[in-house]
Amino acid sequence: MTVYTERAKGSPWADFLAENAQILSIAIFFFACIAFFAVGTNTFLTIGNILNILRQAAPILIVAVAMTFVIITAGIDLSVGSQVALVNALAAILMAAGLPWPATVLAMLALGVLMGLGQGWFVAYQDVPAFIVTLAGLSILRGLALYLTQGYSIPIENAPGFLMLGRGEIVGIPVPALIAVVVAIVGYVTIRSTRYGRQVVAVGSNMEAARRVGMPARWIIASVYMISGISCAVAGLLIAARLGSGSSNAAVGFELQVIAAVVLGGTSLMGGRGTILGTLLGTLTIAVIGNGLILMHISPFFTQIVTGAIILIAIWLNIRIFTVKFRLPGKAGGNAK
Repeated sequence: MTVYTERAKGSPWADFLAENAQILSIAIFFFACIAFFAVGTNTFLTIGNILNILRQAAPILIVAVAMTFVIITAGIDLSVGSQVALVNALAAILMAAGLPWPATVLAMLALGVLMGLGQGWFVAYQDVPAFIVTLAGLSILRGLALYLTQGYSIPIENAPGFLMLGRGEIVGIPVPALIAVVVAIVGYVTIRSTRYGRQVVAVGSNMEAARRVGMPARWIIASVYMISGISCAVAGLLIAARLGSGSSNAAVGFELQVIAAVVLGGTSLMGGRGTILGTLLGTLTIAVIGNGLILMHISPFFTQIVTGAIILIAIWLNIRIFTVKFRLPGKAGGNAK
């Protein structure tokens, strides 16, 4: 009996299950949600609704990919919703003032870099906890967006090229979804196959050890917040292009959805381990749940309850089950996919 047990632990199938338990669990949950809503409403599996889910999930996925990098370093970015809102509002203001939309896009990407690096500097070089820095950013950036717009929505007119970014389709697939897929692929390749990705995992696993072997640990931490800022700029532009307006009230609760998608996908809040594929499945699950509840005529406010419950359950599973039960014997350190 003992011999059989040891052989099972070392078998390829057992190793595969141990390595991919979290992805398999979220995949099962994702398809269970699809089956539930497909039975509960006749319109859920229509082509139009599926494309709508993809279009609405795109900004969440873009920021969630960046958030995966942040959380792998054992950090957190609570300000992503406010960053999206500021970019969303300021882009509309600039275009209303006559700035061409390509220049506006470049300016907003630069703003994303500045917002991310600013917060990353406090976290990495001033040793202020990421929770405090980004909580302050959440308040400051949302307040700045409110001040600039005075609470009003700013319409975007005479910019058909810009609006195509949010409303257009290529071979029947929404442009925002295509952009999100490209971002996810880049994130996956980066974390799996590049030196930078390995450094992010190493810093998240043990920052001091990474520093001792010559890695620029502080810069790595600052850089992931810069990536988060850029992703928020892209998401804010896509939301503005889809709605045809900019508003300081955009992306309220956005950070909750993004963090839920990442932790549901299996990225460890303790750092050193994360998966872009899991983040993709987590994002789609959050989008499917929100869309399905609306189609079943359940109050949209209930979605916040469900999202909060998902975060709690996902973290509990992450800590109590997967981290302990499915850890491979004899393996230490981070793991990223």
